[in-house]
Amino acid sequence: MTLIPTDLSASRLSDAVRDPNREIAASSRVIDLSVGIVVCIPCFRRPQHLRLTLESLASQRTPRSFAVVMVENDAARRESAPVAAEYLAAGRLQGICLVEQRQGNCQAINAAFETAQALFPAATRFLMIDDDEIASPDWLELMVRTAEATGADVVGGPVLPDFDDDSQPWLSRHPAFRPAYDYSGAVPLIYGCGNCLITRAAFDRLGSPAFDLRFNFLGGGDCDFFVRCRDAGMTFHWTTEAVITETVPQSRTSLGWIARRGLRIGAINYRVQYKAAQGVAARVRVFAQMLGRLPLSLVRAARLLATSKAVVAMHPVMVALGSLLAALGIEPKPYEASKIVS
Repeated sequence: MTLIPTDLSASRLSDAVRDPNREIAASSRVIDLSVGIVVCIPCFRRPQHLRLTLESLASQRTPRSFAVVMVENDAARRESAPVAAEYLAAGRLQGICLVEQRQGNCQAINAAFETAQALFPAATRFLMIDDDEIASPDWLELMVRTAEATGADVVGGPVLPDFDDDSQPWLSRHPAFRPAYDYSGAVPLIYGCGNCLITRAAFDRLGSPAFDLRFNFLGGGDCDFFVRCRDAGMTFHWTTEAVITETVPQSRTSLGWIARRGLRIGAINYRVQYKAAQGVAARVRVFAQMLGRLPLSLVRAARLLATSKAVVAMHPVMVALGSLLAALGIEPKPYEASKIVS
């Protein structure tokens, strides 16, 4: 175990945060540089919920030592930093909170993973949880145990919605809220980093920055990252027991928000596929596929109407429409600060 008192190790911390657009806002009194596990938490204007997230991490049932790296992505207001500092100063968690001055989803996630790798050279497994999520008590243990047992490069788990408005429980079955898989085992791909474990070897193979900044305001940098992992021959495993719950405010259960979510998924699908296409001919095929999916989505929606509510049936249409709009250069930017409701 290599312990450093952080008030005496400013140079060590500075070495881990070399980027001039990043600065350390808080750190625990002691940091164990020998930890093999780091949990990364991008933070943006949700200080009250961040407290719940950190409490769930401080209460993990595991004998394993781990650290946290939090990234405050609102350099002006910095509402998350005092909450992070509280947990770090009290010794409830060890690690650091830094401020990433460049706003955007991928900027924050890259800052977290890059700093975690630099500050904790012995760490080989990096997990992520968002600041609107709560980890179940055995989450970390289950994720790491799965990685050890399977040798997977990437481990994923379900993010289950916890609706503030519980009057529509059927929404949990909507594709916007439903986990990708309902079984544990090897899977071809995972799509989001809100509940994931990534090995250092995976980061080393793909290079830096891990999350493509072209997805910074659209979202989907995680999907692009995992597609590149798959194309590089890496393996994925899913563990249904490693549950994270996501607090879903009432504003995210409106018809308008759900429709916009479908459009964004479609735009991400197009952007990821277009980026992966090699050459003009391949990109033309991607464009043609986007055009063809819209009429097919209408057929699928009509079939879904027989067994599902209209808001579920319209999802494939919104996804197809989002892909088509993206192919025409029209994309949403939900991760711009001006688009995010505090």
